[in-house]
Amino acid sequence: MLEQASISDPGRIHQEGMTARVLLENAREQIASLLGAKQREIIFTSGATESIASATWGAVRRSANTGTTPHVVHSAVEHSAVRRSSEMFATAFGGSVTVVGVDPTARIDVDEFIAALTPSTSLAHLQWGNHEVGTLQPLREIAGACHDRGILLHVDAAQAVGRVTVVPSELGIDLLSFSSHKFGGPSGIGGLWIRQGLRLEPLLTGGEQERARRAGLENIAAAIAFGAAAQELDAATLAAESATARQLLATAVSNLTAIDGVSLLGPANPDLRLPHLVCLGVAGVEPQGVVLGLDRRGIALHSGSSCASEGLEPSPVLEAMGVDAQRSLRVSVGHNTTSSDIDALCQELPQVLHDLRSLAQ
Repeated sequence: MLEQASISDPGRIHQEGMTARVLLENAREQIASLLGAKQREIIFTSGATESIASATWGAVRRSANTGTTPHVVHSAVEHSAVRRSSEMFATAFGGSVTVVGVDPTARIDVDEFIAALTPSTSLAHLQWGNHEVGTLQPLREIAGACHDRGILLHVDAAQAVGRVTVVPSELGIDLLSFSSHKFGGPSGIGGLWIRQGLRLEPLLTGGEQERARRAGLENIAAAIAFGAAAQELDAATLAAESATARQLLATAVSNLTAIDGVSLLGPANPDLRLPHLVCLGVAGVEPQGVVLGLDRRGIALHSGSSCASEGLEPSPVLEAMGVDAQRSLRVSVGHNTTSSDIDALCQELPQVLHDLRSLAQ
């Protein structure tokens, strides 16, 4: 019955459909519990990218419906999903986007961000933590400023949910996007938290699914797995995994930055970064060669954003920070990363760099 229900339509009133509805709502409750949220505040999407687009479309459309020319504000280090959806949807209604710069650690200046807000601002975006260098942003200060001005604030928390405690209702924000695969759930499913009482037009229309907030038959099987992953992450588990990740990366940073030409990008203070990722600058070599060299040794790292593997452009995040945007390594750890994995990285990276630099001579 479970297998049949997982492929049934939860909008039907036959037995399989009603069972699918129970499974879907149970998963929604598990995810809401992880966020300290109400069940009705959670919308299932295909992932954080769709959630970001939905939040942006809804806010811009809401502004346009009142006769206000849309205006969106975001930092220069936001994910490409934020940057592109903001530009696309704001300009579609004759609006504009203001991009706020960051310091060399990728952190925004609160006063500069607030100064960019205007009476016509439809939406402000501010990520919880940066997807390339891990920098945490001053969410509470920005949330307070947006709330005082009646401006909607969306937080991209794809790198934070499932890694640290995230309770959006305590921040005074309006929208929060996240993705299942970032903390052990399946790919192809995510969520959008919408503050209770906020009404936005859906991005996807054509059906009444998700209480008419996102059309399309829900992916029941993925939602069940998404909920199961969320259920495993109680406060104690989150704290323990966060502490372990910080310890592993502290070892990695200490050893790897001792290598000639390798430096830490982003905040030196680990309390100002997400617990599970760091970014290293690697002088004198192309990062693709480093990634491939480590891959042959059984070590998987990435250069730049994890969503930019098919592009060769410099990292917009690193460019905004004013550092070398072409040569970086993104080191991230998960719940199954061990100290021996870090030891292997610290042992193999110097040899890979030596080999590549020898070829360049």
